[in-house]
Amino acid sequence: MPTRPTLFEYAGGERAFLALAAAHHARCLADPELNHPFSHPGGHPQHVERLGAYWAEVLGGPPHFSRDCSDQSAVLRMHAGNGDMGDLGRRFVSCFVAAADDAHLPADPAFRDALKAYMEWAVEDVLGYSDEDSTVRAGLAMPHWDWDGLVRSGPGAAGDVQHLPGDEPGAR
Repeated sequence: MPTRPTLFEYAGGERAFLALAAAHHARCLADPELNHPFSHPGGHPQHVERLGAYWAEVLGGPPHFSRDCSDQSAVLRMHAGNGDMGDLGRRFVSCFVAAADDAHLPADPAFRDALKAYMEWAVEDVLGYSDEDSTVRAGLAMPHWDWDGLVRSGPGAAGDVQHLPGDEPGAR
């Protein structure tokens, strides 16, 4: 039985995730509400490249982000403590979904559903740390997402992969 490709492979690899990150960033800059957090001075000069590497790793690609950039705790810390975010999470997801079209990612409904489900989960995870006094534990593992949702690999996981349908955002 053929093995199903990872979401990373199905999307088209690293170039596809760089295109997705660039398209998403452009959409966020064009959004009247998201523009502010995406245009502030002091942003990392390789933000788009790092974002593409992060999404690629989470969705089944090589561990370039965690090897060369940072870890999940740092990602969450960067977004923590911002207070009430209003509808920014919904807008962020909408930009992501539209950016998949802009980046010419495969239009397969199952693939697009998996991408959207990941981003909805990721936004909820980040928003779980929005309280101004939120703290993020050190050493949080990178999330990994496949066609069926959030997975955890390693010792103790059935077949080395365990789906976590009830995972609570911010509680990993």
